[in-house]
Amino acid sequence: MSQVTSAAVGQRRRGVLIAGLLIAMLFGALDQTVVSTAMPRIVGDLGGLGQMAWLTTAYMLTSTTVVPIAGKLADLLGRRVVYVSGLLVFVAGSALCGAAQSMNQLIVFRAFQGVGGGIMMPMAMIIVGDLFTGSQRAKWQGVFGGLFGLASLVGPQLGGWVVDVASWRWVFYLNLPIALLAVVLIAYGLEGRPRQGRVQIDWAGMLTLVTGVVSLLLTLSLGGKRWPWNAAPLLGLMLLTVLSLAGFVWLELRVPEPVIPVRLLRNRTFTLVNGVGFLMSVGMFGSLMFVPLLLQGILGISPSASGTAMTPMMLAMMAASALGGRLALRLGVRPQLALGMAVMAASFWCLTQTTLSTHSWVITLDLVVLGCGMGLVMPLLTLALQQSFPREQLGVVTSSSQFFRQIGGTFGMTLLGAVLNARSSGALLQQLSALPGGFNALQGMPDPRTNAQGLFSALLNPDLLHRLPAAVAQPLADVLKSTLIHALHAVFTVSLVCVLSGVVLSLGLNRISLHGRPASAASASEQPAVPARAGVAQATPGVQQQRETWAP
Repeated sequence: MSQVTSAAVGQRRRGVLIAGLLIAMLFGALDQTVVSTAMPRIVGDLGGLGQMAWLTTAYMLTSTTVVPIAGKLADLLGRRVVYVSGLLVFVAGSALCGAAQSMNQLIVFRAFQGVGGGIMMPMAMIIVGDLFTGSQRAKWQGVFGGLFGLASLVGPQLGGWVVDVASWRWVFYLNLPIALLAVVLIAYGLEGRPRQGRVQIDWAGMLTLVTGVVSLLLTLSLGGKRWPWNAAPLLGLMLLTVLSLAGFVWLELRVPEPVIPVRLLRNRTFTLVNGVGFLMSVGMFGSLMFVPLLLQGILGISPSASGTAMTPMMLAMMAASALGGRLALRLGVRPQLALGMAVMAASFWCLTQTTLSTHSWVITLDLVVLGCGMGLVMPLLTLALQQSFPREQLGVVTSSSQFFRQIGGTFGMTLLGAVLNARSSGALLQQLSALPGGFNALQGMPDPRTNAQGLFSALLNPDLLHRLPAAVAQPLADVLKSTLIHALHAVFTVSLVCVLSGVVLSLGLNRISLHGRPASAASASEQPAVPARAGVAQATPGVQQQRETWAP
């Protein structure tokens, strides 16, 4: 069984390995935010404005799909071979992206790069689980979680600087020397032994999982945008999703080494912790996607000022994430998860109270509260799972945390976008009919009867409003703002309900000790039997064992 222990890794190698992990996680997280800043220049060079969203979607599809597979392979083949392979795939993908000569090529290369990214991210958390005991894990998970906040803070500015000074291609080329350095450090510092004996890889399970997840993500990405939800292609994708995932479950119940052991769903901790992660991601995207629309479209501040208003949220998330691991040692996992989700809920409730006269600093304060809540929750999701399962399942359960969060983020973008469209379109048509001249006064503007959302772009581009007579422009702006803020209230209310549901799930967790190290399956089976009450895990001191199941 591949594992990293203090006996196997000397102090020097441990330091080298941690440095490699930090470098790999930072540049992997930076890649997404840096590329998003460079997208307009990429489109200007390669064309394909209509395909721009696929630069993100292609990466998301492959990285999300490969996460649980990477975790299982790490348990079977060893951490080093899987992690180094993922880094090399990411390096090759970055080089190909920088050399792309068309938008179609770049999309394909981004998908290939996403395979490496989907291996890198869970592997770092798995190795943290290998290296450290429970209390040390809590501290390091907080540090590693703060790196994602740092990437979100630094990435856009770095991407803009690289594009201005050199070329968008260097956004990808800069990954190469940094990633190769991480490869050298991790290959040197990481020792691991793969499982002894014959390795049985569940190829059929991987195929059905990939097919099911990709078709699900495509359904969520394309539904209501490129195709209506009742369109034949979308219905076909839905059917493929159901059949593939049903086939996956059927296979996983029958193979000796399942990619995701279905029996884990009967484990209380596994189900509740991943449920909290899913709901947190749904709510989190409520802020990341729609608060800039509130700031720019309703309050009328510039994009740069909007970014400045959201910066304190990222700083608060970084600070809370770094401190959250230490705080968990005092509060415990269950109270801190519930507290963090409750803090997020308070922030979303405040956002539902915004009005047309709310000042931007009030929104910033709400976002600081939201960042604190996210920072308290994020490090604990992986930590709670690692403390609740033996080493033999560490890769699977660690990767599951990231997998459910990424699926939650994709689902959240689709759900909240649908809520925004549904609440704004009908109300907008009703109010526009009362304008002087009705729809005929909107000459040169998107027709709200066929493109209601296109009309809201006038709030983000004042030049569109200036084309209209003054007697129409100001009433139209008032209608658009009034309609949009009520629609955003609905979005934030849905986010509020999601995170409150996460509070309820958090309170259902049993106590999880952050001291000690999870036992192996063999050592766990050798522990003396202890009479257990219904719904309470049998556990050795400091270890929450895998035998924990739902109470009847």
